[in-house]
Amino acid sequence: MNLQQQEWWNQYLTDEKGVIIDVRTEDEVNHGKIPGSLNFDIYKGQGFVYLVDELDKTKNYYVYCAAGARSANACGIMQQLGFENTFNLVGGFSQWIGPIE
Repeated sequence: MNLQQQEWWNQYLTDEKGVIIDVRTEDEVNHGKIPGSLNFDIYKGQGFVYLVDELDKTKNYYVYCAAGARSANACGIMQQLGFENTFNLVGGFSQWIGPIE
């Protein structure tokens, strides 16, 4: 599901089962990330699939990348793997105005 930034962040903050996943490259993450996010680089292909498939499928995943395209793809992959609740950040980190670490 695609969510605008404010809805995505507010929903995550009130979600006891929420987990944030950053699907950008390590180099991109080194320039800043949303606090508490886990990094799974979607460009790693099958490696990404293996890592994500190990996650708890009962949790809710808030996914972002730089602009929103890679994270939308990641949400699709996760749904194919059996994840029911994935939320894509529209606009991605490039338009993020929330907290950064």
